[in-house]
Amino acid sequence: MKEYRLETVKPFESKPASLEISVFLPVFNEEDNIERLNIRLTDALERLGRSYEVIYVDDGSTDRSLAKLRESAMRDSRVRVISLRRNYGQTAAMSAGIDHARGQILIPMDADLQNDPADIPCLLEKLDEGYDVVSGWRKDRKDTWLTRQLPSQLANKLISKLSGVQLHDYGCSLKAYRRDVISDVKLYGEMHRFIPIYAGWAGARVTEIPVTHHERRAGKSKYGLERTVKVLFDLITIKFLSSYLTKPLYLFGTAGLACLVISLFSFAFSMYYRIVEGVHLNRMPLATLSMIMFAMGVQFIFMGLLAEMIVRTYHESQNKPTYMVREKINIEDAEHE
Repeated sequence: MKEYRLETVKPFESKPASLEISVFLPVFNEEDNIERLNIRLTDALERLGRSYEVIYVDDGSTDRSLAKLRESAMRDSRVRVISLRRNYGQTAAMSAGIDHARGQILIPMDADLQNDPADIPCLLEKLDEGYDVVSGWRKDRKDTWLTRQLPSQLANKLISKLSGVQLHDYGCSLKAYRRDVISDVKLYGEMHRFIPIYAGWAGARVTEIPVTHHERRAGKSKYGLERTVKVLFDLITIKFLSSYLTKPLYLFGTAGLACLVISLFSFAFSMYYRIVEGVHLNRMPLATLSMIMFAMGVQFIFMGLLAEMIVRTYHESQNKPTYMVREKINIEDAEHE
């Protein structure tokens, strides 16, 4: 019997790409879809004539998904299986797939058969045009309009506006990445949908193409309206990281100065009413507001200073650069003793 064991993976960027394509799929309670999915994937990938692997990440399934994945891996050595100890969520499962991938091109997709493996050649053709990221767009989406499509459309418009990366569908898992554009991306929360944004900030060429979206035939959807709330919180994080990661005092300092200005005007009006109208300060909300806003302003500024020190520790302790280079011409890296 084939032995399955936990393994320690070296950092993603330290592993050379030994295959052309890596397809990785988070799996959670999809036992009824796995066999058909694997057949369709194998058919689509073999037609390409390229070396490939398929990585299934079992995210703590409680049905027979892992057993079926083991059977698929025993029949085909190109099928690899990672079993997580418990259900960590789609983002963590995606991260595990990226960490274990050996391909030059990485293609994530869902395991519920709503994504169509037949679209993979189209993604690769678009990459061959010179793009670094090709994102799938479920233009004719087969989901409930009110609870799935409408919140998704609103969120996509908001994400595009705030991030500056114009895509119609961030939630579609079917995408294609060149290995180097996500080598340094670390995923948390529901951040897997924002990988094109990270790549775009790093100078990657990002585009999208319409892809097929099927109705779910078996199993149950793992997502509801509560996912929209999580995405909104993650979007706030994205906006902060994009605009203030290296200068957090600009954000906290602006909020602090705004509070101090409100405090100053409140104090001025309260003094006017005290001197001119003879109203006692303990009867004026403006006096209380002035003190509260002054304290908040000072706190915001000090929070900004603390954030500045944390950011410097983050970059300097790990030797993280504050910029990324696309290309060097007639420039040689200096070697330091």
